[in-house]
Amino acid sequence: MEINTRMAGADLAVLNFEVDAANKALNEGKGIKASLGKDDFLKILVTQLQNQDPTAPMEDREFIGQMAQFSSLEQITNMSQNFSKLSGLLNSSEAQGLLGRTVEIVDGQSVTNGVVTQIVRGDSPLVLVEGRFYDLDQVSKVIQ
Repeated sequence: MEINTRMAGADLAVLNFEVDAANKALNEGKGIKASLGKDDFLKILVTQLQNQDPTAPMEDREFIGQMAQFSSLEQITNMSQNFSKLSGLLNSSEAQGLLGRTVEIVDGQSVTNGVVTQIVRGDSPLVLVEGRFYDLDQVSKVIQ
């Protein structure tokens, strides 16, 4: 059994036009994202299934491979979101540990020493030193 992998001339012209338009928009930074997400992957897969040749449908192995790739992409996305949440919790915990302690804050060219009197929790916790809030990242030293 031989599978025809050639496209009709009209289909090839339409495809080339769409690819050229997408590349042009990408180069101009308009309308097209630089990376594909799981929704884009699923759209491509559904489009591929809708436009397959009924006399030569996609082989099971190809379909299963693509579904496995989709599943992996979804799991990696979920792990990334969970790691972001964990990072925020760790940062908040670190900020809470500074409450009542003397710290050194580097803010551009200036350095401030003072006691942390308040914290604001979140993904990027803030510490209140000498009446001003600073990002936790600006704490350079914790002084005994």
